[in-house]
Amino acid sequence: MITVVSGLPRSGTSLMMQILSAGGLPVLTDGARGPDGDNPRGYHEWEPVKRLRAAPERIVEAEGKAVKVISSLLAALPADRCYRVLFMQRPLEEVQESQAAMILRLGTAGPSMRKVELAAALRAHLAQVSGWLERQAHMEVAWVDYHALLARPLEEAARIRGFLGLPLDEARMAEPFDPSLYRQQQAPGASVAQRSAAVVGGG
Repeated sequence: MITVVSGLPRSGTSLMMQILSAGGLPVLTDGARGPDGDNPRGYHEWEPVKRLRAAPERIVEAEGKAVKVISSLLAALPADRCYRVLFMQRPLEEVQESQAAMILRLGTAGPSMRKVELAAALRAHLAQVSGWLERQAHMEVAWVDYHALLARPLEEAARIRGFLGLPLDEARMAEPFDPSLYRQQQAPGASVAQRSAAVVGGG
């Protein structure tokens, strides 16, 4: 079984990888992208994931481990293996602001569309991915609310451990949380939305 950590960029996927690693689950990373001002504790990425469409067989290297796969690449995962997907859900306002802060820091060009148009495109993408995931017999999915993870780390750690069915250390899983790294935050009520709107999740 392969544990997949997914979601939009800047939705908390790196934090989830830290949580799983702290709990005792091996994580598949290569260190090609090191820590920086946006992710002081690192991105925990594996470069071959970006080439899954061309070389899907590489995913065998993630067997028994956790690997980060952004939402747009989930469909490239070969269907001959079983996956348990932890899908991070964070209010789109926070995701967009975090992405904008990263773009500003890097000095790169951001999306050409307006903020409202980008938000609509992201919602449509998440709705499409959510529907697709529910139709995949070889995938089980747990929707992880970013705000809930920050507010109730031990409770969420227990839920994640139960979903994965692995002997993870729940107390250690709660250790990576650092409130000072929670930026671009909105009011907690912003995370209370229906999963059908593909903004936050429950379970």
